[in-house]
Amino acid sequence: MIRPRIVAIVQARMGSTRLPGKTLADLGGKPLIERVIERVRVAQRIGGIVIATTDDPEDQAIIAWARAHGIAWYAGSRDDVLDRFYRAAKEAGADLIVRITADDPFKDPEVVDRVIGRMLASPDLDYASNTLHPTYPEGLDVEVIRFPALERAWQQARLHSEREHVTPFIWKHPDRFRLASVEHDIDLSRLRWTIDYENDLRFAREVYARFPDGRVFLMKEILDLLARHPEIAAINQGIDRNEGFRTSLAWDDPPEP
Repeated sequence: MIRPRIVAIVQARMGSTRLPGKTLADLGGKPLIERVIERVRVAQRIGGIVIATTDDPEDQAIIAWARAHGIAWYAGSRDDVLDRFYRAAKEAGADLIVRITADDPFKDPEVVDRVIGRMLASPDLDYASNTLHPTYPEGLDVEVIRFPALERAWQQARLHSEREHVTPFIWKHPDRFRLASVEHDIDLSRLRWTIDYENDLRFAREVYARFPDGRVFLMKEILDLLARHPEIAAINQGIDRNEGFRTSLAWDDPPEP
């Protein structure tokens, strides 16, 4: 049996509207994107990593960082992220694509491997994630897409929100794609471990400061830390989950009559 090539594609750009430049912001002595990638590398099932950035001049800084660290990269459309993602996956020869966003410095490699394992266990699946029914902290999101499904979405998706956020066309059409949900025993979806705002970055720096030995610490250790220091968790409370996706819906064309 031929083993599928499993590639993590990390979406990254400097032009965030809410926190510009966050991709290379310092987090415990390393850029945010490096923190994300060092965690993905620990996952046992990942066979390759590609940074998918844009061809905007400001994102040359990301490309320079990738080159300096020997990491593959692809530069494409700023707004049509689905196109950028698809072309990066095709160029990498990926059979299974693990979608990673560069603003999540707490990605847990064990969770990544669990979602990939769910996909591998059922060859008929097109998509597996822990986001269909969120039970993990926001920022531990993992989506795994089979390349033919990604290609179909790339060919057929039309709405702005479907192009900007890569996977909505797939998970909005369970009649066309075979989906699987990976869920945690305890619902932790109220927790926010991603970076969109300055308070999110403050939260991340506080957490990283508690683990100064440089190792990749896991979800359980963060939960233990926050149980002992609830004031850290309070730093970035009150921000709506999936705010970015909801905002992009406003740009969708109205449905045809």
